[in-house]
Amino acid sequence: MPDTKSNAKTVVPEIHMPAVSLRRRVTDHVMTGLSVLTVALVLLPLFAIFAYLVYKGIGSINLAFLTQTPKPVGEPGGGMANAIVGSMVILAIASVLGVPFGIGAGIFLSEYGRNRYGDIVRFVSDVLNGVPSIVIGIVAYGLVVMRQKHFSALAGGVALAIMMIPTIARTTEQMLLLVPQAIREAAYGLGVSRWRTTISITLRTATSGVITGVMLAFARVAGETAPLLFTAFGNQYWNWKTDQPTAALSLQIFTYAISPFDEWHKQAWAGALVLIVLIVSAVAAVRIAVRHGTLAGA
Repeated sequence: MPDTKSNAKTVVPEIHMPAVSLRRRVTDHVMTGLSVLTVALVLLPLFAIFAYLVYKGIGSINLAFLTQTPKPVGEPGGGMANAIVGSMVILAIASVLGVPFGIGAGIFLSEYGRNRYGDIVRFVSDVLNGVPSIVIGIVAYGLVVMRQKHFSALAGGVALAIMMIPTIARTTEQMLLLVPQAIREAAYGLGVSRWRTTISITLRTATSGVITGVMLAFARVAGETAPLLFTAFGNQYWNWKTDQPTAALSLQIFTYAISPFDEWHKQAWAGALVLIVLIVSAVAAVRIAVRHGTLAGA
């Protein structure tokens, strides 16, 4: 007998999809257009500011600007090399002090803060996030400068670290809450302790988002001037000691911007351009490192 099963053809039923109505297609195109428009409106001020900084400041950037200290009034040339290095030192101090505290607070809020103590920490963090930066500068002045009896890079780093902590803490909390609870339960089922699960599994899973929050806080404080007026104070010369007054790009830009000299105005624009480029470069470098798994431990 012929094998009817092998000769039989498989009949696939034809599925007729209903046509999309004109109203839904129009709505889809309108919403897509509005989304693109909002993105353009958000990015337009950024590009406009950057383009204007390039227009005003690129002409004053040269080797002397990047390698020399400021010249006295009336003397041509000079640069902001000491301020560039000073900003890096102050931001490094702020990151060393602020990042561990911020991440630690975020871990506490996410994993152990579902109680009254957690609510208090969240409230204080939200309030601190809205405190004017000049007030934080005054607080750092009282905590550090008054005790040291002089201004210093350390005091500036403390002020910026205080500003970084609430942003990092709240971002870390939200990123850790996005990690599925099933991952934690799987670790508990294998006998892993809670603290080890939090550090080695939960935090590692949310590393990309946590680092994004750290860079957001870093970018926020990198251009602050008011806290540094009360702490780092500024310096016209090279300084490599953390317990001495230190120059910073934002302070130098402020000093030059309020001066009556055209040459200093040009250097202020150049300093602002360099500051923006340094911030963007630092954030981009960290994002690239995270994407390639260097910082995420992939």
